[in-house]
Amino acid sequence: MVKKAVIPAAGLGTRFLPATKAMPKEMMPVVDTPAIQYVVQEAVDSGIDDVLIVSGKGKRAIEDHFDRNPELENHLESREEEDAREAMRRIADLAAIHYIRQKEQNGLGDAIRHARRHVGAEPFAVLLGDTIVDSAIPATQQLIDAYEQYRQPVIAIEEVPREKVHRYGIVGVKPLGGRAYQITDLVEKPSADEAPSNFAVAGRYVLTPDVFACIDRTEPGKNNEIQITDALRLLLKNQPMVAVKFEGRRYDIGNKLDYLKTIVEFALKRKEFAEPFIKFLAETVERNSGSKK
Repeated sequence: MVKKAVIPAAGLGTRFLPATKAMPKEMMPVVDTPAIQYVVQEAVDSGIDDVLIVSGKGKRAIEDHFDRNPELENHLESREEEDAREAMRRIADLAAIHYIRQKEQNGLGDAIRHARRHVGAEPFAVLLGDTIVDSAIPATQQLIDAYEQYRQPVIAIEEVPREKVHRYGIVGVKPLGGRAYQITDLVEKPSADEAPSNFAVAGRYVLTPDVFACIDRTEPGKNNEIQITDALRLLLKNQPMVAVKFEGRRYDIGNKLDYLKTIVEFALKRKEFAEPFIKFLAETVERNSGSKK
């Protein structure tokens, strides 16, 4: 059983400066909930009760968010805002959350390596802290189910346009049946001509401790960082791996435009906002379209 999750959240968030000068990008709100809370909730909904967040300098707000705040709870209680008070307590009780710092920005592979002692000899899930997946069955649960079936490391994948493969880790695959594929190759941010497919790594993994030895052997790659895709390519030489084309929609809040799109879509999922927000969007589009004529 997969009972531990690792959430890398140590990036500097430079694409969102100046907002991220004093606030972690993982704490950027999607409507009224920080992005990383959606990620932790996905892990919990997948049956995981032990979460390690790999953070870095200036990320203390993440720890504070998942901690108890008795003063705030008492204030809400005094105002008889019981629903809000219980919501705050639920955040602190989501899971056993632990923290370790990545002291230098050495890439995703290095961030995952910091989990070595915490996960021990157990398989573990990895969920990127700036990627939200909306799905009926949690994406991580879908990967865990595949791991239980194949007993191999599992990577979530999604199809991307061929002209965008240079932005992602790309996997070569052959079908196993259903939404599962046997991985034949992994390449970090290849050109369209070099890419083995248009299946991109989608920010969710179930890995085994064998990956740590491969990370140790991985030389810095793109951006002079230790890329987890490169480490997994080494692992692939010694053992098979599975890719799952998960069911659901992935939202990458790593850039401003996608972040704005994510906020709009999540706002439209909220009953209290949907109708007036749709009206506002329609009026805004009409007003701006008219101004361009």
